[in-house]
Amino acid sequence: MVEPHDPIILPANLPAPVDDGAADHLTGLALPSISLPSTQGGAVDLAVLSQGKLVLYVYPRTGRPGVSSQPGMGASPGARGCTPQSCAFRDHHARFVQLGFAIAGLSAQSSDDQLEAATRLRLPFSLLADPELRLAAALDLPTFSIAGLTLYKRLTLIAAAGRIVKVFYPVFSPDEHAVEARAWLARPAPAAENDGPRGR
Repeated sequence: MVEPHDPIILPANLPAPVDDGAADHLTGLALPSISLPSTQGGAVDLAVLSQGKLVLYVYPRTGRPGVSSQPGMGASPGARGCTPQSCAFRDHHARFVQLGFAIAGLSAQSSDDQLEAATRLRLPFSLLADPELRLAAALDLPTFSIAGLTLYKRLTLIAAAGRIVKVFYPVFSPDEHAVEARAWLARPAPAAENDGPRGR
């Protein structure tokens, strides 16, 4: 029997994901015109959202306190840690805004699940629901299957003027990733385009 867990707390000895090359093609691509339900109301077009400066973190699924996680999530590299990751982006949100970047989170969960998480965690930014994996189909994003579900692998896309200028993949540890992303955004010259595909 799977025990209920507290999604805020990361278990010890989380297995680290490895870079399987599944995101190597993403740098330089345009975010597609896909409208997804937002926890802040209505739908958000990713192409429009990325016309400014955007940090889009993509994650498997957030858990709920006291509800059992999907069997195998703890043993699957990179699967656990979605709630701490969202909390970290929340806690550093003001600093991202100071750098001129909006934040949005995206997973394959339903609009109801996303709204529950955004409300409970008091997120000041949108969570987007993509249960049909439309972004995965458009950009060939990496996914994995567990307990009969197909979920996104954890990655972060940084976009400016509609195009992806930086990819973080794999992301580990998820609770420290907001600091990692912010440090990259705050780095001095050279500009992002000089980093090329190795800036993953």
